[in-house]
Amino acid sequence: MKTYSKYVSNVSGTAILSILLLLGSCTKDFEDINTDPQGFTTASDGSLFNSIIQSLIPEWNEMFYIDNEILYKQSQLAALTRDAWGNYTIGTEDIWQNYYTTLPEIRELERRFGLMEDNAATTNMRAMLTIVKALKTFKVTDLFGDIPYSQAGYGFQNLDFLHPAYDTQRDIYLSLLAELKQAADSILMDVEQAGAYGSFLGFDKLFNGDMLQWKKLANSLLLRHAMRMAEKEPEIAGELIADIIYNNKEVFFGYDFITSKLEAACLWPAGSGFKHEGLNWSFREHNNLRMGTTVWQQLSANDNDDGSGIFDPRAYIFFEPNNAGRWIAFPQNPDALTPSSGGIPYGTHRDQEGTYQIKGEGNIYSPFNYFIVRDEDYMPIVIISGAEVHYIKAEAYFRGIGVSEDKMQAEIEFYNGINSSVEWWMKVASNSRLPLSGMKFSDMNSIPAHLNAASVQAKFGFWNTASEEEKLHFIYTQRWIDAFRQPQQAYALARRTTDSPRIGSPLHHFRLPYPPTEAAYNQEQMDIATARQGGDTPQTKLWWIP
Repeated sequence: MKTYSKYVSNVSGTAILSILLLLGSCTKDFEDINTDPQGFTTASDGSLFNSIIQSLIPEWNEMFYIDNEILYKQSQLAALTRDAWGNYTIGTEDIWQNYYTTLPEIRELERRFGLMEDNAATTNMRAMLTIVKALKTFKVTDLFGDIPYSQAGYGFQNLDFLHPAYDTQRDIYLSLLAELKQAADSILMDVEQAGAYGSFLGFDKLFNGDMLQWKKLANSLLLRHAMRMAEKEPEIAGELIADIIYNNKEVFFGYDFITSKLEAACLWPAGSGFKHEGLNWSFREHNNLRMGTTVWQQLSANDNDDGSGIFDPRAYIFFEPNNAGRWIAFPQNPDALTPSSGGIPYGTHRDQEGTYQIKGEGNIYSPFNYFIVRDEDYMPIVIISGAEVHYIKAEAYFRGIGVSEDKMQAEIEFYNGINSSVEWWMKVASNSRLPLSGMKFSDMNSIPAHLNAASVQAKFGFWNTASEEEKLHFIYTQRWIDAFRQPQQAYALARRTTDSPRIGSPLHHFRLPYPPTEAAYNQEQMDIATARQGGDTPQTKLWWIP
């Protein structure tokens, strides 16, 4: 049913909605909030919202077939040692199903909130829903382009939307950005968390009812996506960016001048009552990702395999030596003579101290650090970080997008980004644990004391550049590195700027083709969208790509 729930829901609205509610209360994750302790009348509202928040967890096949098989390779954040899995449609189906199974729940909550009395509580609940809807919709349209949106998810309310039309990506962007701005501006602080509203906030496993964090998420997403479309809609993008920066609207901060904030929007598995079990599965079963030469050159000053050239402490968080204890990158563009990579660096046998170092003799290239791909409790699912916001501001000031060009302020934001990214990742690593043994990151990994944000700035300081173009490249490089566990964001940056680190041919992969089930259930509308965009291939550019 899940594969075509968008369409089935149009046939039998009440039945499908009941099933969705049942599924939302019987899932293996978020167990601690899937009950109604008070029996309040809006319990189903909270249950629906809980299900929507839960849907932010990446699908297992999405991580395996899309992130690991395609996006790490295309963004060159890592190297794909062999193209062993060609079934990418399994991943696109998961992304599509996740969104269109959740969208009816979003539409139902929108309907219910629309019937409620206008007051501070309902204003905040509507804003929270709007922000999550934007977050999920941006994700899908940024991977596929035009998608069914304005007519989608309404099947249980109106049979006329059995085959929803595709909206253009431009229309989707402008609609979402307008709604995000309204949501951010409407959020009210210090609303009494009592009654139905207080119970509803108990289902918020993203921010636990902290409305300031919701406001920061909305404004931070506005910055991200306004900048993403700045080449195609410079005036609208500039107005949105200027509104946030010049009016000092609340966003996530990595650093506030010299004060470390390290703010971010993340789903923290242990804190949200679930285990991120698909994370290790996607690496263990895939087993073809290794550190590539592109990222290695941004973390180390040379190719010394003893690691003596490493200047960025994040190298020790993102990657680790091979089975022989050497730092060796897989060639980003290997030839026929390049030795293949194997081994078992992501096997769960490494959870124990006695077998932790066993990565297999075939593991001749540096793998991802085991903790970052195995910790299913304390490794966060990153939505947007304070560091990313700093890098967006740095680009805005550097290029004069929405704000007056100010190279000095751009440099300040750039260094704030480096400081916050390095410190944030080191903090995450320090709290990381393996699920079976409980071993801590520091038990098995030692980061040299001289490596810190200052050692990164010593390499990437603007004083090391010979041109303005190189300074902008530095901004993009550090934003790209910070997105290490957000390959979809790194992929977006590479497509928009064509200036993130890259070895070899220019990027020619711009989108994911629509999943096969879409052709089966919405062929006519899909064909219209495909013709409008100029094709349904990875080489077809999205609207916002220059």
